[in-house]
Amino acid sequence: MARGSAAAEEASDFEKQRLANIAERDALLRKLTSEAQAQGQFLPPAALNGTQKKRPAKPKGPPAKRIKKEDIQPRRVSSRLKGIEADSEVARQKEEKEYEERKVEEQKRRERKVDDVWFDGSLLIGTDTLLEGVAKPGERTFDSDDVKETTDKDVKALREKMSGLKLWGEWDPGRIKLVPERIYSMSFNPTADKPVVFAGDKLGNLGIIDASQSNGDVKKEDDEDEDDDDPDPVISQIKPHTRTISAMHTHPSKPGTLFTASYDSSIRGLDLQKGVAVEIYGPEAKDEDDPISGIDMAIADPNVVYFTTLNGGFGQYDTRTKANDATTYQLSEKKIGGFSLHPLAPHYLATASLDRTMKLWDLRKITKKLPTLVGEHESRLSVSHAAFNSAGQVATSSYDDTLKIYSFGLGQHTKKGTDALESMKTWKAGHQLDEDVMKPEVVVRHNNQTGRWVTILRPQWQRRPQDGHQKFVIGNMNRFVDVYAADGTQLAQLGDDLGENRISAVPAVSVLHETQDWVAAGTASGKLCLWM
Repeated sequence: MARGSAAAEEASDFEKQRLANIAERDALLRKLTSEAQAQGQFLPPAALNGTQKKRPAKPKGPPAKRIKKEDIQPRRVSSRLKGIEADSEVARQKEEKEYEERKVEEQKRRERKVDDVWFDGSLLIGTDTLLEGVAKPGERTFDSDDVKETTDKDVKALREKMSGLKLWGEWDPGRIKLVPERIYSMSFNPTADKPVVFAGDKLGNLGIIDASQSNGDVKKEDDEDEDDDDPDPVISQIKPHTRTISAMHTHPSKPGTLFTASYDSSIRGLDLQKGVAVEIYGPEAKDEDDPISGIDMAIADPNVVYFTTLNGGFGQYDTRTKANDATTYQLSEKKIGGFSLHPLAPHYLATASLDRTMKLWDLRKITKKLPTLVGEHESRLSVSHAAFNSAGQVATSSYDDTLKIYSFGLGQHTKKGTDALESMKTWKAGHQLDEDVMKPEVVVRHNNQTGRWVTILRPQWQRRPQDGHQKFVIGNMNRFVDVYAADGTQLAQLGDDLGENRISAVPAVSVLHETQDWVAAGTASGKLCLWM
């Protein structure tokens, strides 16, 4: 008992000393704060709101250089929590060893794969409108009354057609989990025979689903549990990359190959028939970190891929050559989030950047190791994506809560979109546009405040619209997908046509099939919404 009483008394003394130290520290902080306030050197957080001066813009420096992969530092764990004596040399050595092992493991996990990735190919079935910055789930900003409210017969017919698309009814969206993590990119296979959808997530997983399957087919052929009367859809999943799949593309002449780009600095070609994903491009050094943000190809050339990077670079690479033969240009000091080529005049390139600009480039004339800058337009905040349509227009989304449509001074556009290609053909190499000509022809209010957990909203045009009407889709923070025409007219707002709240998350990543009126969208939980 004496020993126990002594221990309790020692603990009590320690607690008293600890509380005394805390009180002394608090008193010191209060004194320092009072002195600073008296001298006008301290303002409470509330006083800073709206009064803090903006920092002057930093002078532009030399182009950003590619960087090595960051030194991944795993979190240390204290010896006290492990139950090891703090001053022990054994404890120190053990902690250092575990720390180094975790560091190596983390670096290995993020390192891009070079070898081919094989998978079982037999698993594949077939190859103005919102309050700024405020999301209101389920609240429509375009409905049936808006569909009817027009005197233009063509617009009314187009609205009725696009608003008539129905959510795929074989399974609720909550059960169609294409990939394990947040979806960053999506694509349709170009075939019009059946809707085959691809989705890439933040960890490098790729999901594939054939939406021509029915619940009954799965139950009869693929369901092994006879007691389960409601089987899940058949979905194929592979992991071709070690980091986010940021973009994907299928060339019309190679419908059996899906090209995927990733933050692991590589581009892979996924052969759906052979069941293998082959790296077709990546930096020569495995530890070089040049995350790829976008990918595109010219219709006339199925062998050259074009790409942009988060380091502000742009490159073109012939897949028949070695990776170090790629031609690269430093187009921006900051991240290029999205880009596209003019589908019918691929020497024109539109880029969107964190530096708040949309820029138009001409690849025919290279001066000072850069393509010709045809013109640029600056938005109030960063521009997320720049998408060309086949008529020569560019649509962008920006964090200033706008969608902008650029026509480059080529006249007023109808709902079909004026064919600007003929006018662009008259531009000689090196042609440049005035600042006024680069201003957007259409600006539409649209809530683009995705925050940290929702993938950035990007407009995606229909590549080859069979009805002749240029249109694009973009996710809506109220859990819809918006459809717009080339003149900024809203055509539809796709959601749960049954009104049963089957869409439980923002379908942020949305795409149109290049010829059919099919719309696919993906959520942060890796799930698919599909309208046909």
